[in-house]
Formats: sequence, structure tokens, C-alpha cells
Amino acid sequence: MIDAEKRDRILTRVREAPAIMGILNLTPDSFSDGGRHNSFEAACAQVARMVENGADIIDVGGESTRPGASPVPAGEELARVLPVIRNLSAANPAPLSIDTMKSSVARAAVDAGAVIINDVTGMTGDEAMADTVAETGAAVVVTYHRGVVDEGIDAVDDMIAFFDEAFRTAARAGIPKAHIWLDPGIGFAKTQMQNLAILARLDELEQYDCPVLVGASRKSIVGHITGRPVAERLSGTLAAHLIALQRGARILRVHDVAEHRDAVAIWAALEAARRAI
Repeated sequence: MIDAEKRDRILTRVREAPAIMGILNLTPDSFSDGGRHNSFEAACAQVARMVENGADIIDVGGESTRPGASPVPAGEELARVLPVIRNLSAANPAPLSIDTMKSSVARAAVDAGAVIINDVTGMTGDEAMADTVAETGAAVVVTYHRGVVDEGIDAVDDMIAFFDEAFRTAARAGIPKAHIWLDPGIGFAKTQMQNLAILARLDELEQYDCPVLVGASRKSIVGHITGRPVAERLSGTLAAHLIALQRGARILRVHDVAEHRDAVAIWAALEAARRAI
């Protein structure tokens, strides 16, 4: 059974102040840190560091979503994530999110202690996902992900249509609107200009009155602009995420927790000073 108190605390928290979601990849092939934390001991140590550095949420993933990654069977994905989730849910105060496209993995992860389901297909990749979200009572991150790139579309208009349909799906399944976060899906099936357009017009998502999560951490959108390899994209990531905050983001999904915590603190102080003037 889901820990509803922990779920509700983070749902309230992100409406009060921006939150940092620390990324824990339990995979050998993720684009940035594949293989670094995929042992039980390394994973738990990394989570301890992220929480100490200010992570408000830990997002646990057992299957890489980088372009060209090979699919992972549900059994293997579960073997990667469940021991860690069970341990962390018992020993760690930070709420846990399961980053998965499979309803069976999502359900098992919630049973093990996760309170958020982060589905990069936006509940379109597994027809049972919406019902799973509703039945478990988990919060859900709905990601705008068309599956294939189409250079001819207006990505923002298409994103709005995608989220409109996602809310209809959620309503049919019985998912409360209060449990939904929106992710514009930076880097998923979009051109560079479409990624930039979505960030530039992120405030158009305010119409839904749902917290917005942005995850540009070390992604190609930063590399294309700066020319930096993955390991050297922190500065560009911070810039992109601060712009996202300015345009209404409430959750930042990041690899570099401590640096983002400092950046968010400066942003929050300036916002408070602006409102006081």
C-alpha cells in the first residue's frame, strides 16, 4: 500500500517552492552515468550523497531512455530497482519516484515504497499504465513524448494537444488532477529547435494548474549549444533550468544536486526580493 502521507507531503511541497529530483540510474547504459551506480552499495551511497546535498525526491530508473537504447525485460528491470527501492523507502526520508514505461514495474515499485510514477511515454506506451496509477494511488509525471520526431509540427501546440488527451485518459482512469505533474519531455523525439521552443514557451503550461517538471540535465540540447561533452554540461544545464524556473517549472530533475540546490536558493532569494519591492 502506498505511503499516502509521504506522497501528499511532496505534492504540497512542490507548490510551495521548487524541488530538486535527483537522478539514480541503475543501468549500465544511461547516456551520462551508466554503470556508475548499478550495484546495490553504490546506489545507496549515491542516494545518501544526493539527500545530503539537498535532493527532495529520488528518481530511480532501471531502463535507459537514451536514443537507441535496447529494451529491458520487466524481470530484469525489477531486479535492478526493487532491492534499492525497498531499502531506500525504509531508510530514507526522501520520497521515491520510479522511472519506468511498464505498468508491472510501476505497480511493484509502489508496493516496494515509491510514491511517484515517472512515465516518459506519458501513459501512452503501456495501455495499463493509467489504471495502474489510479489503483496504486501514486502521483504521476506525464511526459510529452510523441515517439518519433516530426520537424514540421509546432511542438508547443502539439504538446498542448498531447496533455489535453493525457488529462482525458487520467479522468477516465480516475486519477485525481492533484496527483499529476507535467514534463515537457526535453530531448524526447524533438528537434533542437523544438526543444528550445518548448523551454521558451514553458509558461503556456500554466493553463493546467499542475506542477511542471523539467529535466534538461546534461542532455543534447545543452551539448548542441555549448559544444561540450556530457561530462562538461553542468553550466549549460544550470542556465537551462534557471530559465525553466523563470517560466514556471516547479521540479528540476538533475544529476548534479548540490549545484542545483545553490542555484535554486539564489533564484528563490531574488524572487522573494522582487515580490517585496
